[in-house]
Amino acid sequence: MALGLKYFRFIHPAFCNYLAALTRPVSDITLKTVSGRQHDHRRYMAYSTTAVRHFATKKAKAKGKGQSQTRVNINIALVEDIINLEEVDEEMKSVIEALKDNFNKTLNIRTSPGSLDHITVVTADGKLTLNQISQISMKSPQLILVNMASFPECTAAAIKAIRESGMNLNPEVEGTLIRVPIPIVTREHREMLVKLAKQNTNKAKDSLRRVRTNAMNKLKKSKDKTSEDTIRLIEKQISQMADDTVAELDRHLAVKTKELLG
Repeated sequence: MALGLKYFRFIHPAFCNYLAALTRPVSDITLKTVSGRQHDHRRYMAYSTTAVRHFATKKAKAKGKGQSQTRVNINIALVEDIINLEEVDEEMKSVIEALKDNFNKTLNIRTSPGSLDHITVVTADGKLTLNQISQISMKSPQLILVNMASFPECTAAAIKAIRESGMNLNPEVEGTLIRVPIPIVTREHREMLVKLAKQNTNKAKDSLRRVRTNAMNKLKKSKDKTSEDTIRLIEKQISQMADDTVAELDRHLAVKTKELLG
């Protein structure tokens, strides 16, 4: 048969291939799946081939893993009757701003009077910032003074708040005057601040998850009057917004970590 094939060189190549395939063992003939475009029909075609096993290389896996999915860009005005995506976007952005504000006010290598201003103190009148109930000043590069003369009844609460601020501060009290020694900048101190930065970032991500969940719950209420395709598209948009926000939070953490470690 193989000898006879050379006499078919003037016949259509496809027919020659077919004849050649008939002479090969069944194990050497593979089935190739070809997906149709319109109705996702599948058809199978036989090809003469040798049995080859392919293994994915690490490089190929990494390339596939790194491929980004198609992004969604919905016109907010077209879906405002279903959900206010602009409001969702603002809530997610506020999470980023809150983290940046936290980094700037509480996580600094050099403690300054301003870094104590927004420490929250729990008082009988509710939660107040330290600068609302005291006068904060810098006596020396190594010492901050917090004068509680105007609200002496809040002194104990202020000491507790300063100690639990996560800034590695150990306040000392003399009557209504709180002395706050500034800690020496050591490697351990820097690493502790980085740890606090990571904790605050994780808290920000928790807040972001709540924003995303609330948005998804609002969207579910419109499922009866909105097509599944539209709902699915909006869900993807919300998830995409959340993913972008997480990436931004991680970027700010990376910048802060580099700053703190020096």
